[in-house]
Amino acid sequence: MLARRDALVLIGAGVAFPASAQRASRAGQLIAAARRQIGVTLHYDSAYSKLAFPNGDVARLKGVCTDVVIRAYRDAFGLDLQALVHADMKRAFGAYPRRWRLKSPDSNIDHRRVPNLQMFFARSGAQLPLPSGADGWRPGDIFTSLVGGTLPHIGFVSDRTSVLGMPLVIHNIGGGAREENALLDHRLTGRYRFRLDG
Repeated sequence: MLARRDALVLIGAGVAFPASAQRASRAGQLIAAARRQIGVTLHYDSAYSKLAFPNGDVARLKGVCTDVVIRAYRDAFGLDLQALVHADMKRAFGAYPRRWRLKSPDSNIDHRRVPNLQMFFARSGAQLPLPSGADGWRPGDIFTSLVGGTLPHIGFVSDRTSVLGMPLVIHNIGGGAREENALLDHRLTGRYRFRLDG
């Protein structure tokens, strides 16, 4: 008998797969989409940009840490975090951080700010407790941290590990998208698992 989290999920023409296998497959798609940004996004550029809406993006040559997450969800699943965050901010603007002194949502930038993504993921039921060790992380998990104790950062936990078993991360912390052993480089502030169950 499968545990509840491994309850059978029907896929396609009546073929059953455990829900955990479906999660692993979707996590693999998400990680592959993030990894494809390596060698494409070569610069870190936090300048405010006027974006198309929906599905707006800056040139893929550049971006910030949030763009790795936004592009991976868009490329892997067709999910537009720009539109999703904007819609949620219109519904519940007061729930979101006020540190930018905005009076209303701004679809050009809101989804590109780590604290806003954290709030959106939490409001979406995707927030998980921080694990006590490396084995608590799963491929496709989103981590947030504070660089230098003050600058919010975000990225993905990879399906690859260091020689010591620490999960690698895919992120843009400067110099473009990369995959590296950096999960514990800065104080962790959050873990999220968004839309990996189908």
